[in-house]
Amino acid sequence: MAVRIAPSILSADFAALAQAVDAVAPEADMLHVDVMDGHFVPNLTIGPPVVRSLRKHTDLYLDCHLMMTNPGSYLEAFKKAGADGCSVHVEIGGTADLIGQMRDLGLDVGLAVNPDTPYEAYGRWLGDIDLVLLMTVFPGFGGQQFMAEVMPKLERTRAEITRRGLAVAVQVDGGIDVATAPVAAAAGADVFVAGNAIFGTGLDPAAAARRIRVAADAAVAA
Repeated sequence: MAVRIAPSILSADFAALAQAVDAVAPEADMLHVDVMDGHFVPNLTIGPPVVRSLRKHTDLYLDCHLMMTNPGSYLEAFKKAGADGCSVHVEIGGTADLIGQMRDLGLDVGLAVNPDTPYEAYGRWLGDIDLVLLMTVFPGFGGQQFMAEVMPKLERTRAEITRRGLAVAVQVDGGIDVATAPVAAAAGADVFVAGNAIFGTGLDPAAAARRIRVAADAAVAA
């Protein structure tokens, strides 16, 4: 199981976003773009124009997490802006239609799940998606504390993916750092979103991302 690091630009300096991307690129497998609409979550961030600017600047995979009540109205705009994959929340409903829309657009399909949403709410979709994003905090703001109580759900998800032989990535987002990444890796995560632990430590972002990768790799190898 190859560990992949997805730095979250939510924690970068938006006034120097291109420089932040350049700084972390040597250790980034993808860039995680948190899109919040002020309705599904109590925060407002960025949209397709920033994705379009990022695409002009980098060849990295752009992984867009759409924390929105109506992502179906914007999927085409994100695709045209240069997104490679989008994750929509199972909690908003209409999952089959959203999966179909993303497939028709040529987007990689992600399904995001809040910490208190049970496996039964999303497990039936595992065969239809490319990535499942298990939130390890409640979405809306960066810098929250990792919720270890999500790990049994993560373990169950990984076990089902393995049992069925599915090519589905398991992503974790929220409170991921050198201490928590190994916990999530041991439970079955293989894509690690980190924001403050990469852009807010005072370290070089690539070095900070490398520390998380090494910690997660060690847990996978154990």
